Amino acid sequence: MACELLAWMQMLALDGHARRWEPKRLRLRIFSCAGRIVRRLRLHLTASWPWAQEITTAITRLQALAPG
Repeated sequence: MACELLAWMQMLALDGHARRWEPKRLRLRIFSCAGRIVRRLRLHLTASWPWAQEITTAITRLQALAPG
């Protein structure tokens, strides 16, 4: 089930070459990003992280798909 969720998240939220990344590469680049959650509403990402733009774009796309 986790693989299916990962595949759907990748298809819906990422674009370009990031859409074709293998799960190991996703873990390295996306899921291990240095950041902190502030007051449950904001996620502060380290600006120097090479894939910070892909992460913020993916989060924005997933939020737009959420009902309500």
